[in-house]
Amino acid sequence: MKFTKLAFLSLSLMILAIAPAGGQEAKKRVALLDFDYATVHRWWSGDWDVGKGIADIVVTSLVKDGTYSVIERKKLDAILEEQNFSNSDRANATTAAKIGKVLGVNAIIVGSITQFGFEDKSLNIGGIAGALGGFGGGRVGTKKGKAQVAIDARLVDVNTGEILVVATGKGLSQRSGLLLGGGGGGGGGFGAGGVNMGSSDFQETILGEATRAAVEDLSAQIIAQAGKVVAAAVAIEGLVADVSGGTLIINVGTNAGLAVGMKLSVERVTREVKDPATGQILRKITTPVGGIEIVEADAVSAVAKVLSGEGFKVGDIVKNK
Repeated sequence: MKFTKLAFLSLSLMILAIAPAGGQEAKKRVALLDFDYATVHRWWSGDWDVGKGIADIVVTSLVKDGTYSVIERKKLDAILEEQNFSNSDRANATTAAKIGKVLGVNAIIVGSITQFGFEDKSLNIGGIAGALGGFGGGRVGTKKGKAQVAIDARLVDVNTGEILVVATGKGLSQRSGLLLGGGGGGGGGFGAGGVNMGSSDFQETILGEATRAAVEDLSAQIIAQAGKVVAAAVAIEGLVADVSGGTLIINVGTNAGLAVGMKLSVERVTREVKDPATGQILRKITTPVGGIEIVEADAVSAVAKVLSGEGFKVGDIVKNK
C-alpha cells in the first residue's frame, strides 16, 4: 500500500494538538474507521453495511461528549479513496496507524462487530432485511424477542502502532413486539439500499435499542481511558494573506487545527542563509512583528485581530507560539 501520494493532502489535514487559550488540556484528536462486520454478515443478505452504520453512531456519541476531537468523515473518506484503503484492512492496527499519520490524528479507532441479531433465528436480521419493502404497518412480529449487539474496539497510537485502549460495548433489548417505528419497512430510512441506522425507525426496533446500548457502553469506555492517548504537539505555520487595519486574514484554517481564541505570533523573514555550493536555502532568519488572536476560521483561512505589534505585511509568517 502506498502512502507517498498525499504529501500535500497530509499537510492540509494536519491537526494541531496544543493547549488552547485558558490553560485547558488539549483535546485528543482521533479518527474512526468503519467497523469490520464479517463475523455477523452471514445473518442477512443485501446492501447493509452494519460496520459503517455503527461507526457513524459511535462518532456522533463521541462528538456529543466532547472529550475527543473527532475528524470529519469527508476528510477520512478522501484519504481512504486516495490511498485505495480496502474495507478488508479496516480492523488492521498497523495499516490503520499509517492512515492515522496521514490524517494527523493522535490515535485511530478500529474494531469489529462481534454480535448483531436476534436470539430467535426465525426473527433474525436476515428476515427483516429480506422483507424490508413488504412491511407497511410498522410491525415485524408480535412474538417476544431478544436482540443482542456486541462491539470490540481498539485505539491505536498512530506513531508507534501500539494498542492504547481496548473496549467492548454490549447491548441487550428484549420485549414483546418488534416495532419498526412509525413509517414501517417501506420508508423512513428502510429500503432496498440498506438501513439508515441513525433513523428513528431503526432506533425504535429492539435491535436498534440494543445497538444504542452497545454504542453507549463502548463510548463510555473509550472516553474513560482518554488519558492513555497522548496529544502530541504539531507545529503550525501559515502566511498573512491580507491586512486591513487591526485585522489580518491568514492562509490556514480549521483543517490545520486552528480554532477561535487561539493566539499566534507573526514574524518576518529578514535574511536567508543559503548553501554556497547549491544555492539551497538552509535557514530563514526572522524578527518578531507582533501577536494575533483568531476570531473567525473556516477550513482554509482565518481572521485574526492584532494583539500587539504593528506594520504587518502580506507574506509575513504566522506560527503557534
